Amino acid sequence: MKILLVEDDTITINLLTQSLNAHNYNVNAATDGETALHLARAYDYDLIVLDVMIPKLDGISLCRKLRSSGCKMPILLLTALDSSSNLVEGLEAGADDYVVKPFNLKELIARIRALLRRGKASLSSTNLTWEKLEVNPDTTEVTYAEKMLHLTPKEYNLLELFLRNPRRIFSRSAMLDRIWSSGEFPQEEAVTAHIKGLRHKLKAAGMTVDLVETVYGLGYRLKSLPEDMENQKVLQETAETTRSQESLSAESSGQNQELNNEERHLKVLSAIAQIREKLKVDFSEKVSIFDRAIAQLKSGSLEGELRREAQEQAHKLVGSLGTLGLPKGSEVARKIEHLFKAENVLKPGNAELMEEFLDLLKQVFDRPPEPETEPVAQVVQQYRILIVDDDTLQSDRLKIAASGSGFEIEVANSPQSARNAISQRPPDAILLDLTFSRTQENGLNLLAELRSEKPEIPVMVFSGHNQLSDRIEVARLGASGFLHKSIPAADILKAVAQLLDHTDSTEAKVMVVDDDVHLLAVLKVILQPWGFQVTTLDNPEKFWDVLETTCPDLLILDVEMPGYNGIELCLAVRNDLRWSKLPVLFLTAHSESEIVRQMFVAGADDYVNKPIVEPELIARLLNRLERSQLRHRLSLTQG
Repeated sequence: MKILLVEDDTITINLLTQSLNAHNYNVNAATDGETALHLARAYDYDLIVLDVMIPKLDGISLCRKLRSSGCKMPILLLTALDSSSNLVEGLEAGADDYVVKPFNLKELIARIRALLRRGKASLSSTNLTWEKLEVNPDTTEVTYAEKMLHLTPKEYNLLELFLRNPRRIFSRSAMLDRIWSSGEFPQEEAVTAHIKGLRHKLKAAGMTVDLVETVYGLGYRLKSLPEDMENQKVLQETAETTRSQESLSAESSGQNQELNNEERHLKVLSAIAQIREKLKVDFSEKVSIFDRAIAQLKSGSLEGELRREAQEQAHKLVGSLGTLGLPKGSEVARKIEHLFKAENVLKPGNAELMEEFLDLLKQVFDRPPEPETEPVAQVVQQYRILIVDDDTLQSDRLKIAASGSGFEIEVANSPQSARNAISQRPPDAILLDLTFSRTQENGLNLLAELRSEKPEIPVMVFSGHNQLSDRIEVARLGASGFLHKSIPAADILKAVAQLLDHTDSTEAKVMVVDDDVHLLAVLKVILQPWGFQVTTLDNPEKFWDVLETTCPDLLILDVEMPGYNGIELCLAVRNDLRWSKLPVLFLTAHSESEIVRQMFVAGADDYVNKPIVEPELIARLLNRLERSQLRHRLSLTQG
């Protein structure tokens, strides 16, 4: 699929190009409306992603020109102008959909897929198939005889091109136009090389019939299926009816699919991290523009060109900061953009207000990015949470995340204020930071008091620090959990909801085996707020007795332990039919390929590297449990 991206902000261009490439979309970029109009008329694109505020020809005018000239390709608008009149104007100009900046990357990709599915009559939401080959256009996953194939983006795009156009012959130059970006300058031999690679991978997967037919002197096309394929279709239908019964094969396929999705997700995260660092470097240049504009404004005059430049830079930051996981910075940039508008800039007091917002904006990179997350689900009953923290931005994040979810949030900015609030009206739960900027007292003293005097109130510590000593001390004092502030606000509230919801009797049981007693204590504190029943064991000699007594839903093993190591324990588990399906997750300080190979040969489902990153551990653990529960439900259905 070939996409034209029209955007003048280089940060957004880099982010979207790398993210879309990770999903096997081919992207051409234009930084102004006139260039985009030329490209749209010259090339056959499957979709246009169009920013509204671009130079030379704005996005809405470009949209009108394309529609008036008969252009039918889907158009998705990107806009930081979120008023209803702006959005209506864009849709009336011929846009098919819009996304407001700052946008959520997952939502944007989903909207692009939806537009591509319905954008042309030849496109279908169902999988593309040929013999035993199956292509899922939504996830860009390819399987042959239920085995996952790992294709390069160019190989995938060639395969999809042939499957969508089964009777069309493509010359090598036509494929260069469809598959390669305008900034790439390959020779026609590159097409031949990629088709050769595609054929090789299909043959290695077991395909005996050549999918791509060479039409000498003309190009390539999808080969027609042989007449005897009717018999193979019957065999395929039989295989599909028994597919759900072959749990081991399905699980292996699912693991490959998961790895494929994870690789794609890691590519996107890596791109975001790199672009965020670049924005951090370029940020000082943008700030200097704001500083100069404010200085002129204070002196009584502001050059029109400098005002427009400041407004434009603020506008770009609205989209860039929010999309890169810094929504608070995006909100501040939007306020600065509003103040720099021609009708507002000369109002009394605006220069001082700009300085305040600029100070907030300069602090934006001191905070970790806020990951994408799902909204907090409505809790069963109304709960009061007391947040003890002097970080107002963090408290605001939690308040926003809690709105409409059934939580009532109260904030105390010091331990003493918290004592007063608790004495007047005890909360249902407390979120406690360990450090405060305006007092010498730390949160550990208050935690000790609360566990002694108010043991019925669960206290969950959340901190920007991640020292093991803090985690151990928090566990020793009896806190209900320890969360790092880098965790999304919605996930922090989900953990609190899990802690307070005593009606859930279906907690997953997790058994952790590690000879490090301190790490076991930390893991217990990490896992319990998520509703897990945690059993820890520091002596591998007692492993089998504890395993049969607790009957866990998931097993976590350290690799290196005295007596019996984790790999040996995993082999014993897999050798017993009662435990052969038990999800096993390894903890390891080793990343050597041989150790990883030994873990998976022994029967591991996944592993997490030490030092443990809390969000990663929780995500992998939940994923394993969900897969195990799904497999169990399928077995019940088949029974």
